[in-house]
Formats: sequence, structure tokens, C-alpha cells
Amino acid sequence: MRILALSDEESPFLWDYFTPDRLDGVDLILSCGDLNPHYLSFLATYSHVPILYVHGNHDDCYRQTPPEGCICIEDRIYMHGDIRVLGLGGSMRYKPGEHQFTQREMGWRALKLLPKIFWRGGIDVLVTHAPAFGLGDGTDLPHTGFTVFPKLLDRWEPVCFVHGHMHLSYGGDAKREQFYKGTRVINAYDHYYFDI
Repeated sequence: MRILALSDEESPFLWDYFTPDRLDGVDLILSCGDLNPHYLSFLATYSHVPILYVHGNHDDCYRQTPPEGCICIEDRIYMHGDIRVLGLGGSMRYKPGEHQFTQREMGWRALKLLPKIFWRGGIDVLVTHAPAFGLGDGTDLPHTGFTVFPKLLDRWEPVCFVHGHMHLSYGGDAKREQFYKGTRVINAYDHYYFDI
């Protein structure tokens, strides 16, 4: 299965200079947040596959202008064939905002999902906006990762963990791909194609 992951910056490759062949072979599109809703709606007009999204910390505008033709997977498991995709958007709370959470609040969100995860027999792909704590996150409060995410990876061992929020242009420890035990961790910044 070929997946296109998006986050944080609208890619000129997929918007300003778009050609339909750039979606050839893509089976699923995952948005990890902080993207213009019109950008996602634009891709939905050319795509024949589901576009799943979680909110980034700058996505308060989605309340008035949700991305048309896309599916919000916040706090739910979406089944794409046999693939179980769990979504948990938002970042650490560092100022007032609809999609910002404390460590405790994100932990509670994950805890409430446990019955759904058990019922589905686990998860295959975890989609978030923020990274996991200690796994390529930042040292400042806005870019600190959530401590519950490594716990989810330890317990359910998904094939992939896809996140945004850590711009590769920041430098430092931001990486496109890394592994956490058996889980492939992918930073979706801008756009990235990968296969599972």
C-alpha cells in the first residue's frame, strides 16, 4: 500500500505545480495537521482515495472551513481495508487554542480509546500532529512530544507512526524517518510518499 503523508507546509509540488500523475499509485492520504483546508480540499478533487486528517495546533479555522471531501479521524479508528488507522491530533498546550493539550489531557484521550483499540485488535498506523516524547521532539514547550505516544507504540506495536509539527527546516534532531523498536516513525513535513 502506498501512502502520501502531509503536514505543516503546503507543498508547491502538490499545489502550485500539481499534475494528476503525482497521485498515481497512492492508496491513502494522511494529513498530520497545520495545513490550509483549501489545500486538502484541492487534493480531494483529484484524488480517488480517502484523505484522513487530524488537527494541528494551528487548525482552529477548520471549525468554520473544514477540508471538503476529507475525513477527520480525531479520537477514532478508521478502517482502510484491513489497515487500522488511529488519529490523535494537537500539540502541547503553550497558549490558548482548541487543539492544544496538556500531557494529562492527551493521556486521557488515549485512555478513552482503549476499548475501541481492543475491539479492533490493535492499530496498524498511528497518526498524530505532535511527535512522541523523546523521539525527535523539541526541547521547547510547543514542540515537546506527548509521553502517551511511546506507551501506545510499546503496547500496540503499529507498523507506522506518522506525525507532523517538527519541520525538517528546523534542523537539529528533526528526521524524516527513524525506528522505535519495530515501529517505523515518519515525519510527514511538507509531503512524503511511503509504502507499508
